[in-house]
Amino acid sequence: MQGDPTAFDQLVRRHGGAVLGYLQKMTGDATQAEDMFQETFRRVHEKAHTLRSDNVKAWLFTIATRIALDNFRKEKRFRMISLNQGMDCKDGDCQDLASVVLIDETTDPARSAEQTERIEQVRRAILELPAKQRVTLILGYYQQLSYASIAEVLGCSHGTVKTQMFRALKSLAGRLPEVAGEIA
Repeated sequence: MQGDPTAFDQLVRRHGGAVLGYLQKMTGDATQAEDMFQETFRRVHEKAHTLRSDNVKAWLFTIATRIALDNFRKEKRFRMISLNQGMDCKDGDCQDLASVVLIDETTDPARSAEQTERIEQVRRAILELPAKQRVTLILGYYQQLSYASIAEVLGCSHGTVKTQMFRALKSLAGRLPEVAGEIA
């Protein structure tokens, strides 16, 4: 990739949507996610010579995760998404966990409005999770990384990833009892 502009372009085309979708899920703010996306690929371009793994996707998510966590530390608080704000992940490989679970084939407007509200509840609950749990959940469910890849991204053990995922799901079940009852 170093010295080969087409390789960098291919990397952005192949993984850019997934990275942007991931950052949008992490922040709940499209503008902030785009800024982090730019910083991620700036660092990727700058640090391409340090890639020592065959798992380029994990390396990209490691960089994006570090940027997101650094940003959270700087803010010292988690941002909440607006009830009016939609998450635009059409270009990324992301799909809402709530959408996957709560897909409704009917065209009933009342059911559709109820489903939309549940999706928003799940989004807000995910944004309220502690940063490590949120990262683990988003990488596992939305980006569909294996626990081994998540461990590589976070620089921790496989067991730590399992623990963080368990805690994230338990916390979501506590925050969303009515949705958790429907999922089970």
